[in-house]
Amino acid sequence: MSDYFTFPERSSEGYAVTGSERIYEGKIFSLVGETISFPDGSSARRDMVKHGGAVAIAALDDRQQLVMLEQYRPAVGRFLWELPAGLRDVEGEPPVQAARRELVEEAGLEAGSWQTLVDVVSAPGFSNEQARIYLATDLRESSDTSFVREAEEADMVVRRIPLEECVHGVMTGRIVNSLAIAGVLAVSQHVRDPATPLRPADAPWPT
Repeated sequence: MSDYFTFPERSSEGYAVTGSERIYEGKIFSLVGETISFPDGSSARRDMVKHGGAVAIAALDDRQQLVMLEQYRPAVGRFLWELPAGLRDVEGEPPVQAARRELVEEAGLEAGSWQTLVDVVSAPGFSNEQARIYLATDLRESSDTSFVREAEEADMVVRRIPLEECVHGVMTGRIVNSLAIAGVLAVSQHVRDPATPLRPADAPWPT
């Protein structure tokens, strides 16, 4: 295996934010206009969505089935197949704890084993959103039934789908959610090659 990605990342020296205007402040994200200076001395304005981050869970059972959700998404006006996921919106909550909470709330499940699967920068052209996808195994039903689903989550469907069917869904365009695609393909790679290294659940959050 090549050690190509062990090389240091390129320095961002010469790139700087020289001006910032807050355009909108919302519950989930804010919109800012920033003036960016570049190493050649030029500058440009970029409108960006600032987001607190998210977690998603690739919950794999002992029959090689992934827990998938079918949820209506108003932004695209249709139902999408997704992994259990949610915002990092509880102050001071460790990311893996946010993932544990979301798995209980959205799928009614707990997991005995947690590992960091992959990290995703979902839309770097206009947003700083970062998401971590965890691999959760040793699944069991949760006794916590206190969470009440509302709005578009009220009729959300939870299904366990064979991993190979999920991969097929990605490749045929049936699964288009970016975190679901990343999680499905990463789990598939891990199952094919269990020696593929995974980071611990408490691995440092990406900078």
